[in-house]
Amino acid sequence: MIQFEVQHTIDNRARAARLVLPGSRGKAHEILTPMFMPVGTAGTVKAMTTTELRGIGAQIILGNTYHLYLRPGHERVERLGELQKFMNWDGPILTDSGGFQVFSLAALNKIDDEGVTFQSHIDGSSHRFTPELSMEIQRALGSDIVMAFDQCPPYPATSEQVQAAMRRTVRWAERGLRVPMKPHQARFGIIQGGLYEQLREQSAREITSLPFDGFAIGGLSIGETPELMQKMAHYTAPFLPQDKPRYLMGVGRPEDLVECVRAGIDLFDCVMPTRNARNGQLFTSLGKVNIKNSKNADDSGPLDPECPCEACTQYSRAYLRHLFIAGEVLSARLNTLHNLTYYLRLMGQMRAAILENRFDDWAKSFYTKLRT
Repeated sequence: MIQFEVQHTIDNRARAARLVLPGSRGKAHEILTPMFMPVGTAGTVKAMTTTELRGIGAQIILGNTYHLYLRPGHERVERLGELQKFMNWDGPILTDSGGFQVFSLAALNKIDDEGVTFQSHIDGSSHRFTPELSMEIQRALGSDIVMAFDQCPPYPATSEQVQAAMRRTVRWAERGLRVPMKPHQARFGIIQGGLYEQLREQSAREITSLPFDGFAIGGLSIGETPELMQKMAHYTAPFLPQDKPRYLMGVGRPEDLVECVRAGIDLFDCVMPTRNARNGQLFTSLGKVNIKNSKNADDSGPLDPECPCEACTQYSRAYLRHLFIAGEVLSARLNTLHNLTYYLRLMGQMRAAILENRFDDWAKSFYTKLRT
């Protein structure tokens, strides 16, 4: 189904790899890892065109089953040529299963062994998701990577609660695998287990025994400290197969990406760069910048002198602040363009450092710049 080649590793952890997905129209998609996936929840990466995404080096983006099911509807998307054609994106797409949103966004939900009954966050209408329906929706969307339907336990949660969610996730994964997909669609299973090492190990052993094309670590970055999240990612990654891609869901800060690449993770996604951009928080090679701060009002210099994006090469900090304070739509566009450029360049720098066997030195330099 997919090709995955680890090209270089450091200390049997941090790794650079090549993932090839077959594609739905006879065109294979190559992804060079480690890679960050911009989040296009409802079939769009907010404030960005697909041409702009290609221009800044995005290799794969993420869509969400829950949101696309509610609006505009997966059957409509399929009739219109599947998600890539619908949104004019010629690269690969990974779709989340909708599980996290069902548990976190729905006004009311009721979980049982068969699935989840929930109310739409849009209009309060009642719906029911099962592992089978999640697969059917993702099949209709035509995504290249399909995520198993899982139960993400809340944080904090007792070991009993986490174990129950973990066991249900395994059963749902088995059921979802019985639903046929389109020939080009790869499937990833999801490891749960909260912050309990024994449960993480048990989940990893059971999920990786199933015939998935890749594996994700779920249920992290949902309220725990970054240190705990990083610790659990480092603990869990070695239990995942070396010869299949590894995906850490919903993470995160630039520092988290560095430490989780160090742990041996290949793929990442998070709304942080796009959401924070719309709120005026920008990531730069010298640390975070709150563009609304008054100190930027008369600053004629670039946001980040190391960044090649249009926001940094064509406009000043003073102008970017003016756009944000004035509530101009261009503020969200330029800020998002910059943050995603920063994240994708960060992943490219880490890949080069791994291939050149200098990841530790690169990481030291990264942290030194943030502290200056």
